[in-house]
Order: sequence, then structure tokens, then C-alpha cells
Amino acid sequence: MRLLLENWRRFLAEVKMVCPPATQDLKLNTKNRDSAIHAEHIQYGPLNVGVPGDYWQKIAEYWNTTEEAARESTCGVCTAFDISPRMKECMPGETSDEDGELGYCWMHHFKCHSARSCRTWAKGGPIEEDSVSEDWQERSNIGKEK
Repeated sequence: MRLLLENWRRFLAEVKMVCPPATQDLKLNTKNRDSAIHAEHIQYGPLNVGVPGDYWQKIAEYWNTTEEAARESTCGVCTAFDISPRMKECMPGETSDEDGELGYCWMHHFKCHSARSCRTWAKGGPIEEDSVSEDWQERSNIGKEK
């Protein structure tokens, strides 16, 4: 039994995981991102991180905290924000700018910018190791037939 388990682990380690569909399909990514923008319980934003309007003030009110604390709670430090080497390979071309970088959001399944945030933000990120990224993908059931 132990040998079977070891062989299974080796097999899983050798299997290259597919990129999440939203990283490869612009229409799907846009649908998922737009859903996260408009969903009352998510409120992904701000649209333009250089001109955020009242986004940070509103999210601070939602979390009952200061605007300064809200601005520190970005996707770039969220537990579901994936910028692992394997995920960077899934991204289309250059994925960083002066404001941050593009990663993948495992909570809402779209390409996400590190300088933005949402109401479902959770401390503990970003995901920077392939093994952690693969664990999130395993749990999401992406690439598995149902």
C-alpha cells in the first residue's frame, strides 16, 4: 500500500497542471471579472488604481476600518492571489506595471491586479510557490471532468 501511495505521489508531481481556463479565455475572464465587480458581496475594484474615486473609503466603511488599512488590504497580499511561476506562465505576456502585477484570483477565477481589492479579501498571500498554486487548483476542481 505504501509503495502504491508513493507511486501515486510521484505521478501527481510529474503531471503538469493545465492553466485555469480564465487565463486562456478572454471572454470567460471578462465574465468572471465583471461578476466580481458588480456582485454586492465582492465589489472588485477600483477600476483605475491611479484614480480610485471613493472606492477605498467605501471598502473601509464596509470593513469598519480606516481608509489607510483598506488601502493596505490589496489583492497583492490576499491569500487567494496567485503569482507563482507556473501561474505567470499562464498569463498573456508582460503582467506588471508601475502599480503592481497581474495574478490569478482563486476565489473568483479571473486575472486580478495586485493593486486592487475586494470585499472577500483574506490575509495571507500572495501565493508564490507552484506547490501552493497546485493545491488551490486541486481544490477548485479545474481541469477535472465532472
